[in-house]
Amino acid sequence: MSQPLLEIENLQTHFFTDRGQIPAVDGVSIKVNKGEVVGIVGESGCGKSVTSLSVMRLVPNPPGKIVGGSIRFKGEELVTASEKRMRELRGNEIAMIFQEPMTSLNPVFTIGNQIGEVIRIHTNVTKKEARQRSIDMLKKVGIPRAEAIVDEYPHQLSGGMRQRVMIAMAMACNPQLLIADEPTTALDVTIQAQILDLMRQLNRESETAIMMITHDLGVVAEMCDRVVVMYAGNVVEEGDVRSILKEPKHPYTVGLLNSLPKLAGERKRLYSIPGNVPIPGSLTVGCRFAPRCEHATDRCRAEMPELKAAGPNRRTRCWLYD
Repeated sequence: MSQPLLEIENLQTHFFTDRGQIPAVDGVSIKVNKGEVVGIVGESGCGKSVTSLSVMRLVPNPPGKIVGGSIRFKGEELVTASEKRMRELRGNEIAMIFQEPMTSLNPVFTIGNQIGEVIRIHTNVTKKEARQRSIDMLKKVGIPRAEAIVDEYPHQLSGGMRQRVMIAMAMACNPQLLIADEPTTALDVTIQAQILDLMRQLNRESETAIMMITHDLGVVAEMCDRVVVMYAGNVVEEGDVRSILKEPKHPYTVGLLNSLPKLAGERKRLYSIPGNVPIPGSLTVGCRFAPRCEHATDRCRAEMPELKAAGPNRRTRCWLYD
């Protein structure tokens, strides 16, 4: 098999605070192949966004720092890459759609100015050409009146329109990898569907690999080829979407799927996983999910299981499958 486009191996990103060293991401390994859509799911606080920011080398330092592991993009090590090299890659070969477009777009610059800046940094074009390409990108992401919108400011647009602008900006230089951090959060259902259709279309047309960070398993089922389930800074299960949604192995994945409302059958109270995600660094021995798991044994509380094969193209971190 050819080399993965992105290869994260045993990534450890810690935050140094007054409470001590907090491991937000603690030994995560993920691979993304060319043209593949990989979903990363889990509850808030499990380390999904910190993983994506680590890939972009955008974890604020201080207090955050990558303390171990490797991030390779097309075989090139990013953990030790210079800031100059990262600026060349960001927006050009690796792009990111952030969770909240209103805080990601600069309120004092026009839409055209912001998309045009990305184009001019990475390509040798004039201001006039950059403006035209900005208009073309806005049209490509389905924004009406693109010629007028290009001169407007972020506050003049709706949430869905701002998110489309973010996608236009991310796709302006045809990146090979797109990281989408909760791209449809806080959007209404019809706009959500349009944004997902747009991303799928870009994935098909440009063979752009997408790393989709979400807590919405419906989005994962619709969009992704493979899924990685994270919990408390670890990967607890990974595999192709169909087999994980049909037959989840890890008790946490089972709990996530049981939490979804069922359309058929009698109406029951929605299931919820007991307890809460542990504070990073609070559990130092045993399986991180053990305090919330109905199958937990003494071994689970004493030893951390490894991520092991649990079927074809499936891996899970659970003593049940040892």
